[in-house]
Amino acid sequence: MGRPKLDPALAEARGASKKHPERYGLKRGAGNAKAGQEPAAPRDHRKLVAGYVEAVLSGAIPTGKYTRLAVERHQRDLTHEREPDFPYRFDWERAGKVLRFIEKLPHVKGRWAARRELLVLGAWQCFIVATIFGWVTKRDGFRRFTEAYISVGRKNGKSPLAAAIGLYMMTEDGEFGAEIYAGATSEKQAHEVFTPARLMVQKSPWLQQQHGLEVWSKSIVKTEDNSRFWPVIGKPGDGPAPSCAIADEFHEHLSSDQVDTMQTGMVGRQQPLMLIITTRGTNLASPCYDKDAEARKVLDGVQDNEKFFAVIYSIDEPTQDAPGDDWADPKVLVKANPNIGVSADREFLEAQQRQATLNPTYQNRFKTKHANVWCNASVAGINMHLWKLAGDAGLSIDEFKGQPALFALDLASKLDVCAFVQVFVKMLNGLRHYYVFGRYYLPEDTIHKDLVASDRANQDAYKKWVVQGFLNATDGAELDFDQVKDDLLALKSVVQVKEIIYDPWRATQLAHQLAASGATCVEFPQGAQNMAAGFDELNAALAAGRFHHDGNPVLAWMAANTIAKSIIKGLSVPSKDKPANKIDGIVAVCMGLSRAIAGQQETPYQVMIL
Repeated sequence: MGRPKLDPALAEARGASKKHPERYGLKRGAGNAKAGQEPAAPRDHRKLVAGYVEAVLSGAIPTGKYTRLAVERHQRDLTHEREPDFPYRFDWERAGKVLRFIEKLPHVKGRWAARRELLVLGAWQCFIVATIFGWVTKRDGFRRFTEAYISVGRKNGKSPLAAAIGLYMMTEDGEFGAEIYAGATSEKQAHEVFTPARLMVQKSPWLQQQHGLEVWSKSIVKTEDNSRFWPVIGKPGDGPAPSCAIADEFHEHLSSDQVDTMQTGMVGRQQPLMLIITTRGTNLASPCYDKDAEARKVLDGVQDNEKFFAVIYSIDEPTQDAPGDDWADPKVLVKANPNIGVSADREFLEAQQRQATLNPTYQNRFKTKHANVWCNASVAGINMHLWKLAGDAGLSIDEFKGQPALFALDLASKLDVCAFVQVFVKMLNGLRHYYVFGRYYLPEDTIHKDLVASDRANQDAYKKWVVQGFLNATDGAELDFDQVKDDLLALKSVVQVKEIIYDPWRATQLAHQLAASGATCVEFPQGAQNMAAGFDELNAALAAGRFHHDGNPVLAWMAANTIAKSIIKGLSVPSKDKPANKIDGIVAVCMGLSRAIAGQQETPYQVMIL
């Protein structure tokens, strides 16, 4: 697939971004106007953003995977906006209005505040603001993105940027009676966003006069329509109706109560914004880790959420088949610190890095705060880039009528997904190629009934997949094994089933019924040794281009949920780090691949009862 067609401004900026990448995110931008003054010369924000996009795509600016994917998503959508069925368009006038507003606000801390200078956004910040505010719906012109997740290392200007966005949403967004909340887990943290906003207003008489703002110790009020900007700590009551809610340092939140309350309160607003800004942390049970995982899935393209903007500035972490970045290498600091050389002092960062290499007690702190990685996070088990490359939506099981197949069954409890996977093996140029299809099942009650929060997380996706035909809902509260059996036997009459592979847990009775129909059933205990062989073959086949699937989104979601759990040196098995992260389809695939290679010294389908 070729690179998307460049935006005209991006094409114009191509040469400049390659020659001078510092102009597109590594140095402070031009302009040194004093507070209360316009910049000496208007900045061409469109060209600045376009140059940043090109610099990221060309590699002129070193970026991590999820920064690059955010930029690619924006550029890909630009190529689609003229298509009749694409519901969004990019409005540079709207984006520019916000950028110009922010750059009329003053610095309130540090040497720039001492010189009474105005904010000057880096190109990376211009990209974020333009993307959030520039994309609108074609139908009504309201903003596309109602939620934004921005993850970046410390001291990269998160809080002042959030404060400026909050002030715009309060004064210029056109929402009558706007409510802006700066939320955190402590009063001190809540004021990290609110205090800069309050000081920006105090130092901007033009803003006070233009909008009739009154500044108090714990609120900013627009008297004309009673719009307010204030801090909130912990779980608020049910009263807020935010037009903009800012969750600062979300990794410190132990629950999602504050964000959940804010989002449910936004229902009456026309174009609200839930803005989450954070550095990564160490609590893998936190709502921030869950939100970060959601962001990665959206950027990876395995989860659809057109209303959710996400960008993660981080070094690249290890995967099952790639070592990732060396966190101790000074060259990678820019990936997690796009404001390096500006608010993020390079010498300070390198000193912290050296200290962490010499003293292990500082390593986790450095990695989370300045490399922006989750410490104690598990290694991703499947390379999702390779997974996407292996997909072919035009691939159909109908092409394999009459051909030999392996059927693998991973049955389930009422909350897990039952996976029935079909594996076909072809020898091409002496190499095994795998063609994988699947059918997936859940009880109706699990999809629609009220469950505890941890089990409720996937319900929206389940409902969508049922409608799309990728997930089968069986009647009642428990899985209907008869439906699985009927589907299996129907498909058995179309292809040559060499083996039906099953885990003895919960499947023994079904296996007896299938065996009575003349099928060869192979018991496959999901022990470490058995699963490791199939998991290793899956990753090897993906890397070599020998694995092929039909792009089923259920299986892609499970692949993204899979982590690699090391059992002994050199051997890993598929696992998950949360009960809600289902991997049943990948388990079934590994069962099928293990059986496919079990008899490779003799025939591809030697039957071995394990």
